[in-house]
Amino acid sequence: MSNSLDWQDFPAPAKLNLFLHVVGRRSDGYHLLQSVFQLIDLADTISLRVNEGGEIQHLNPLPGVPAESDLTVRAARLLQKETGCSKGVDIRVEKRLPMGGGVGGGSSDAATVMLALNRLWQLNLPRSRLMELGLSLGADVPFFIFGESAFVEGIGEIMTPVATPDVDFVVLHPQVHVSTPQIFSDPDLTRNTPPIKVPHLSSAITQNDLEYVACKNHPEIRENITWLSQYADARMTGSGSCVFASFSSPNEANRVIYDLPKNMTGYVARSLSKHPLHEFAEF
Repeated sequence: MSNSLDWQDFPAPAKLNLFLHVVGRRSDGYHLLQSVFQLIDLADTISLRVNEGGEIQHLNPLPGVPAESDLTVRAARLLQKETGCSKGVDIRVEKRLPMGGGVGGGSSDAATVMLALNRLWQLNLPRSRLMELGLSLGADVPFFIFGESAFVEGIGEIMTPVATPDVDFVVLHPQVHVSTPQIFSDPDLTRNTPPIKVPHLSSAITQNDLEYVACKNHPEIRENITWLSQYADARMTGSGSCVFASFSSPNEANRVIYDLPKNMTGYVARSLSKHPLHEFAEF
């Protein structure tokens, strides 16, 4: 098998849900959401090496995750099938984003593979088509392909770009894995938060509607929120388990991490206005 390129590294950044409201439920059972998704510079690294033989291989699959079901492999195969591309790719993933943390790690990895291969395989698919394809892999994948902070509605497929402030975040990772389906099926979940319109975002009172149920099932999440709330307004992202708070300077955020108890895990991350690979696709 001949290689046409050496290994190239691409970032797969995390996202935070600055808030997450459940505003209704469709007849098919899917929940209708409103959220602001914020990209941050905490990221996995996706290493890709194009080959001319058409093979798609994941060379360091996660323990317990068969390579065939890994989102990065599925993303590459989906693009290959969609375009009839004869090239293949070898994939390595350096994981930094916690699985089951509500920061979109697997979805971001898949989006980075699609954006990078769009360029490396010279496919030139428009962003809108990549987003459509990405939705079949997961509800968060289109956001990472969209590639900028957004007000997200529907089941996660309707996006409006919004400006968010440049801030530093402290992100804590309670060592628990939260089941998203379990949270959304919990009878205690609030499903009727009044919808917000974009012009009123800055003045709206917001929260994460999933937080109460997640904390009920996983007390460690509540413990992390309570500790971080000493320094700033803290809340959970997505369906958990990570929690976060924003700070106006890296020094402030780093001081909080310095105080972190030994039994907690945390990071400092900077907000991103655009995905690092945003230019790899055009609308």
